[in-house]
Amino acid sequence: MIFNFRIVSDGADNFKREIKIDAQATFLDLKNAICDSVGYDKTQMDSFFICDDGWEKRKEITYEDMDFDSDQEVWLMDDAVLEDFIDDEGQKLLFVFDYMTDRAMYMEMKELTAGKTLKDPVCTLSLGQAPPQHMDMDEFDAQVAAKAAKTTSLEDLDEDFLDTEGYDPDELAAEGYDEMDFN
Repeated sequence: MIFNFRIVSDGADNFKREIKIDAQATFLDLKNAICDSVGYDKTQMDSFFICDDGWEKRKEITYEDMDFDSDQEVWLMDDAVLEDFIDDEGQKLLFVFDYMTDRAMYMEMKELTAGKTLKDPVCTLSLGQAPPQHMDMDEFDAQVAAKAAKTTSLEDLDEDFLDTEGYDPDELAAEGYDEMDFN
């Protein structure tokens, strides 16, 4: 059986890859195929996450066991076989390639070809430039600051939102809140 994965990233415009890989290959084989297709260093710490339809992380398959004292089961890429985790077409995965900034590629298993095998993974579609494997931390801090600046502050909210006309400081004080100045 052959799996065809589509891979995109919100960190790079017009970036798309498609990888065909045998269902009996490991997640390490898939990681290496992705890294080869985008020019990433294969020795870096990264993880796959099996996700639900809303992209919520459910299971982690990691490159190396970090030996954290956790109740969660740890699956390693070199032991985890794709077909043991991928049930059907449409399965969503994240490939977190930069732990410092939590950047990831979004993956979906688009097509399952039964009755065929594939010796080595192959990149069948390569569009656009991949996001850099590691982001400069100054650039990352600038992006975080820019997002924070766009966030609405309490001072920017209008009176309708705050309902200052219905504000009764004695009522709040009776409930144990200190008097606050909304003006």
